[in-house]
Amino acid sequence: MSTIRVTGLHVRHRRTVALDSVDLDFGPGVHGLLGPNGAGKTSLIRVLATVAAPSGGRVELLGDDVSEHRERAAVRRRLGYLPQEFGYYPGFTVREFVAYVAWLKEMPVAEVPAAVERAVTRVGLADRVDAKVKTLSGGMVRRVGIAQAIVNEPDVLLLDEPTAGLDPEQRVEFRELLRELGGSSTVIVSTHLVEDVMAACTEVTLLESGRVAYRGTPESLSALGDAADGVGDNPIERGYTAALRAHRAFGVDASALEGTSR
Repeated sequence: MSTIRVTGLHVRHRRTVALDSVDLDFGPGVHGLLGPNGAGKTSLIRVLATVAAPSGGRVELLGDDVSEHRERAAVRRRLGYLPQEFGYYPGFTVREFVAYVAWLKEMPVAEVPAAVERAVTRVGLADRVDAKVKTLSGGMVRRVGIAQAIVNEPDVLLLDEPTAGLDPEQRVEFRELLRELGGSSTVIVSTHLVEDVMAACTEVTLLESGRVAYRGTPESLSALGDAADGVGDNPIERGYTAALRAHRAFGVDASALEGTSR
């Protein structure tokens, strides 16, 4: 069952094509979104988060066409989104900021305090809940961002470079949280860290120059690297480079080479 479906998705930024006729669907689970800088990852996440409109194509989230304002507003209440850079009022405490986002998502007022405590605890900031966000380290601020994204127990969770600034122990804990969330939600994680994809994701999509260069499981991507003599320090890095090379050389979804294309 698909909770997200994009068909013929096209995104243009002035003269630059960010996404070129992309067809994708996602269901429950944790989906890794990989690709070099400029591949279109952030553009895709922003369109799915309904903060940017596509230049063309169709986007369906949770069964609704988000080109319609009424459906878009309803879907936003069921979304969680962490951009690469998120804004906050410096004077807010962690509790106040996460509660403010819960209010924006139109959560019932009576449910907000418990939801805030739950979200902050899940990201390991229970002991800093009343600290001002401006006093926190970069890694802690990133965890506040994750907390605000999950406060409404979203059906669709979109995370753009969520582990930036997290130390190795925090990244391990975050992967565990991702696996937990993916049991009931559709989670899409855009990242440059292929080891995070291997550890936490059930599926991986690789974008290159605005097109799909690979779609499959982390295991199948790793196998592609061994078969195609990819470059890297571990199997999934070798698969990543092999898929990019195949796409650049032949202009095809490299998963077709392994018979895993959808």
